[in-house]
Amino acid sequence: MSDNNIRSRRIAITGAGSGLGRALALRHARAGWRVAVTDIQAGRARGVAEEVNDAGGQAMAQTLDTRRESDFEQLMARLNAEWRGVDVFVNNAGVASSGSVADTPQADWDWIVDINLMGVVRGCRAALPALRASRGHIVNTASFAAIANAPGMVSYNVAKAAVLSLSETLRAEEHAHGVGVTVACPAFFATNLMESFRSTAPGREALVEKLMARSGVTAENVAEQIFDAVAARRFLVLTHRDTRWQYRLKRLQPELFFRAVEKTARSMFKPRKGKPA
Repeated sequence: MSDNNIRSRRIAITGAGSGLGRALALRHARAGWRVAVTDIQAGRARGVAEEVNDAGGQAMAQTLDTRRESDFEQLMARLNAEWRGVDVFVNNAGVASSGSVADTPQADWDWIVDINLMGVVRGCRAALPALRASRGHIVNTASFAAIANAPGMVSYNVAKAAVLSLSETLRAEEHAHGVGVTVACPAFFATNLMESFRSTAPGREALVEKLMARSGVTAENVAEQIFDAVAARRFLVLTHRDTRWQYRLKRLQPELFFRAVEKTARSMFKPRKGKPA
């Protein structure tokens, strides 16, 4: 990232109308950044943009659907015209689902891959020319699901694992261009993902909401860790303490990790009669 005065620094965030995206927008606003708040819901984008201005930043609100390449093109054109580029681009927008390989319908696969994976690909491709010019930074929001691959949420796991792989590849490819990459892999924390949640199993939504409510980590905690990681040019952000030792366990003792995941899965996801276990 360039060494310009902090008030000249520019960040664009997808899915910034609520949850982690909003927390990231406000964290950067408090540091005096210019913040492009984008969201599929125009009203939410405008609302958070007002909060950014009130918090000490300078906001730009833009409606953006990550499924539309043209929306990214319009955002980048505006950033280049009004702010002469961007320093940090955050691919944060996403949706959630649950279901097994056997029972997740193709429509759910298409939906979650288009948003959670291809939306990130579109964002990276659109932002890279400007980030190369500013020697800036890309942040991709994945999930600890990309590492744990717990049963019962296969399409979400696969899409987020692909985001992790994309980020690792991008990090190597863009190193010579001076572009940094951070991938955030948070576990459960309170967010609005359940608004669009899809599931093939009854009761799964209540379970996910319970896990979110029990988490001691907030969106603000995650945003702070991402803010620090970008400043330090750090790649992997594991936001929850327990996931850090689980990550090490999987790398060092993969079979032991599998047995722990399988045991948890048996208690959480009971096979239904007439369906493959």
